[in-house]
Amino acid sequence: MEGEASVNKLHTQIEIKPQGQEPPPPYSSVVENSEMDIQPEGKLPFFKSRYRQRASDTWLISLLVILHLVAFITTTLFNYFSTGSVFFQPLSENPLLGPSASTLDKVGALRRAFLVQNHLNWRFFVCPWLHAGIIHFAINISCMIFIGIHLERDYGPLRIGVIYLLSAFFGSLVCSLFVRNNPVVTSSGALFGLLGTMLSGLIRNWKVYSSKGAALAALITVLATNFLLGLLPYIDNFANIGAFISGLLLGFVLLLTPQIRQMSKNKAGLFECGVKHSKSTIKLKQKLALDRPILRSISLILFVILLSGCLVALFLGIDINHYCGWCRFIDCIPYKRWSCNDGPNTCEIMKSNSEMTLTCLYNGNTRVFPFTNISQARINDLCAMIC
Repeated sequence: MEGEASVNKLHTQIEIKPQGQEPPPPYSSVVENSEMDIQPEGKLPFFKSRYRQRASDTWLISLLVILHLVAFITTTLFNYFSTGSVFFQPLSENPLLGPSASTLDKVGALRRAFLVQNHLNWRFFVCPWLHAGIIHFAINISCMIFIGIHLERDYGPLRIGVIYLLSAFFGSLVCSLFVRNNPVVTSSGALFGLLGTMLSGLIRNWKVYSSKGAALAALITVLATNFLLGLLPYIDNFANIGAFISGLLLGFVLLLTPQIRQMSKNKAGLFECGVKHSKSTIKLKQKLALDRPILRSISLILFVILLSGCLVALFLGIDINHYCGWCRFIDCIPYKRWSCNDGPNTCEIMKSNSEMTLTCLYNGNTRVFPFTNISQARINDLCAMIC
């Protein structure tokens, strides 16, 4: 009887699983979830993520790059037809390996004489698309792609596009208050506007990002590199400074929290942002989207005041260089391989059958060129080079 009871007892031991309980996840899922839990609750890295990005998310930056490329090719062709032989001038004439000064004048560069005497205000809208040379173009476009793709994906093309265009125009306005009689381009100003926007987005969403140190290091590196590049001829650093301030203020006005998209476990982009979906993340996003109205209002008022002040100063023809003698060193550092002289360059010209000799009346430098049939604008370029 005891054996029969034990057999019945074994048969009646049925395992009952609680309803809704699922088997433990495989090892790969545990590893993946543990990686997602490394980040603090409700925070996202600034330059890294696991979020799926659509190709259309970077259409604005792609369009801007194409427009800059078209403008650069056009400038190069103008230089070729003006000189009749080369696409880029030698480093002794243009240290950025780019067009001549007369070519930059033709395509839309800023110069004080054009603004004060001729009132060619259309140059404010053309100058932000021009580059001083292939070196300037390569560095400027690379940095714009690096910064712009991240900003466009996080904040959308509409906001970034408005900030980009307004910063480029504002930078040209600031340039007009300091520009001298050397031609300058302001395409770097739009990049500095994006850098200011990046800084404002980082400050505004400080509690959201987790890799703030890396983001600040990248911003300072790009900022310093392009500012040092602006110490060479034909690039205006005052436009860069003005556009940076504009981007910073407009960023406080227009930027909200970064856009959060659906996660893709197997794909990751270069500038995407990984974030842990949680109730606290949603609450933080809603809170940041609605607060800081005072900061936004003050930034908008400051931008309007600065923009209005620059427009009034432009119409009055104010030249700040008359009040600031050392400001020219912020824009161009004199060096033996190039000239920052903006005074009138006058040369004595002597021509033979196959040679032309130019003698600068300012410093006495003389140089012989193996050609004679060139335009007066080209003669002015060569005279400025030896003076």
